[in-house]
Amino acid sequence: MKRLSTIACALMACATVFAKGNEKPQIPSEAEMGAYVMVYHKDADHSLHMALSYDSYNWTSLNDDKPVISGDSIAMQHGIRDPHIFRGPDGGFYLAMTDLHIFSQKKFADNPRFSKISEYRETEWERDGYGWGNNKGLVLMKSFDLIHWTRTNLDFTKLTCKTGLTDHHGTPIPWSEVGCVWAPETVYDYETGHLMVHFTTRMKAGTEMIFYVYMNDDFTEMISEPKLLFEAPHDKNGMAAYTVIDSDICKVGDTYHLFYVSHESTPTVKHATSKNITGPYTMDDNYNDGEKEGHEAPNCWKRLGQDKWVVMFDNYYRHPHNFGFVETTDFKTFTPIGYFDAEESPMKRANFSEQKHAAVAPLTVKEAKALEKFWTKTTKKNKKK
Repeated sequence: MKRLSTIACALMACATVFAKGNEKPQIPSEAEMGAYVMVYHKDADHSLHMALSYDSYNWTSLNDDKPVISGDSIAMQHGIRDPHIFRGPDGGFYLAMTDLHIFSQKKFADNPRFSKISEYRETEWERDGYGWGNNKGLVLMKSFDLIHWTRTNLDFTKLTCKTGLTDHHGTPIPWSEVGCVWAPETVYDYETGHLMVHFTTRMKAGTEMIFYVYMNDDFTEMISEPKLLFEAPHDKNGMAAYTVIDSDICKVGDTYHLFYVSHESTPTVKHATSKNITGPYTMDDNYNDGEKEGHEAPNCWKRLGQDKWVVMFDNYYRHPHNFGFVETTDFKTFTPIGYFDAEESPMKRANFSEQKHAAVAPLTVKEAKALEKFWTKTTKKNKKK
């Protein structure tokens, strides 16, 4: 696979507990797993949060639901959103996050100490004419213990390769025109032997679609040009007819399952399948998760030791904010099991709420206990200060 020397993806020095002690472990089998970690962000702080579960039903937030990594310490926009966690074939944990703080203008105006920091903006977004949530890149991190991390910040406006996209006049659109880079997720391509990051993007204020790019094993450098993975059907002008965002890919057997959000009408989670990770994907018109209100951010994860998968999604139309869950054994029938803390639902939260755009990865019990011990000790230390 051709390596791109023209792509700017600098590995930056990291704060807090990053880097030291990041030893590579043996790869645990599913039989050796016995716990789960969930990552999510909160609008209140635009930072990374974590929760643990030992049964996949009952979840407890680490660090008393305070950030485990502060968004302003890792992101160019001083905030992260849409965190995704993936356990790779080397046993490592891969975090991918949107580099975006949607309240930067308010934060700039309300706090005088930011008045000399150029990253906090006087305008709502970075550039006029680029639409809602305009941002330029992603935050990628890697760890073998979920405590010590390396970090890479990607700025897509620095890419010199072609996007493969044109405007209505047929003029090629460069990456410098990118209007957003959202909701990245990592998956492993068994055919190429490389990690693949797929993400939502658009040019200026155009229509969102899904792109992908391959990364090196250290998660520090792109080794391919970003390419189109999935978009809505084309209209009479040959353009995507509506927005698709928030892709999630899981492989079961020899089939790749793509969950995504369609904005054809009310934002709704949809399902598509392919025998190849890069598609083409065939839309599943029979998928129905039973949710009537707008929802987004699907994440598919397996209950350990069972042939049962959960599709978790973000019910951002609900007040208070919550997650919905459906289960499947065959990816043909999806059974709703309710929302966090609903009376009829088995899914429960012990000490957190208002979580957004989450993802789940499996752990061994030893890994979970070590993580729990670290944050219990850290929380106690912080309370004494």
